[in-house]
Amino acid sequence: MADLTFSGIGITGLAAAVPANTIDNYAYTEHFPAEDVREIVDKTGIKQRRFALPHQCASDFCFAAADQLLTRLEVDRTEIDLLVFVSQTPDYRMPATSVILQDRLGLPKTTAAFDLNLGCSAFVYGLSVVYSFMQQGAFRKALLLDGETRSRVYSPKDRKTAFLFGDGGVAALIERSDAFGPSHFTLHSDGSRESLIKVDAGGYRNPSSAETVREKVVDEHGNIRSDEQAYMKGADVFNFVLREIPKTVKNILATAGVPREDIDYFVFHQANAYMNSYLAKKNEGGYQQGAHLPRPFWQYFFGIYSADYCFRIGGQNSIRRKGHALWFWRWFILGCCHSFFGQLPNSTTAGSR
Repeated sequence: MADLTFSGIGITGLAAAVPANTIDNYAYTEHFPAEDVREIVDKTGIKQRRFALPHQCASDFCFAAADQLLTRLEVDRTEIDLLVFVSQTPDYRMPATSVILQDRLGLPKTTAAFDLNLGCSAFVYGLSVVYSFMQQGAFRKALLLDGETRSRVYSPKDRKTAFLFGDGGVAALIERSDAFGPSHFTLHSDGSRESLIKVDAGGYRNPSSAETVREKVVDEHGNIRSDEQAYMKGADVFNFVLREIPKTVKNILATAGVPREDIDYFVFHQANAYMNSYLAKKNEGGYQQGAHLPRPFWQYFFGIYSADYCFRIGGQNSIRRKGHALWFWRWFILGCCHSFFGQLPNSTTAGSR
């Protein structure tokens, strides 16, 4: 089993950046009747999103977040020994976006940098990889950057996905310290479900052509997309989540030896308010939701300076991977974790508050 436990490694800072371009989901009515839109938005609970402008990439939001984080925490950039960029919307097919970010951030050439191609489970998988590297004595500080421009992946004419996804980026600074207690991860995969969330064309298995970029009606409901735009089989995803996630929560709590009642907050990555409500009831705890897994709890707890909190976070990636982590995290105590947030206008770096 891919169950991992680390000690003496933790997140010492978080930052996020989002586009200034705000989308009101209730007003997103260009392709659908207003009454249909209201029903969809009320059901998902996603009332507002942020969309990147044409010249902005996921790396721009990650750069803004990371630059703000390193500047505000007065981090010596020569001490960053690892940079991991997790995304399914990189700048180019090649080179790796992480190497470009290493240079943009002014990190030394001795910094190890690589990309990971993951979606919903990106932050949990990325964090487990970074923690594994940090076990090595030579690594001092690491950056985990997680960003997406999902607004370009899904068709605005497909009601199954048109109201769910937005854009942004987050940065986490990870260090070793005796102040950090145990962190538990459980990682899984199921390639038999590859078709549940997928882009059929535009890769090397099914290369781009005039046919793959042509929009077409794809079902009896009149939804429209091309083969190079993503689709999601919502009912199957829904059933997977309700069947698998509660079991995984139970298992990781057992592995950590932590009673359910000791968990202060459960943070689930689900683009559906009903699913989150169901999972909250199953786990008898609170929940947050968001386009990127680290953003919801960081936004929710911004400015909270009280006691220790225990978080369990989880997400699944295209139903081929799911990852969960249990953190004992001292939020803001003793300067252990700092959090910044900003929005990225047309071409400026992120602000903070």
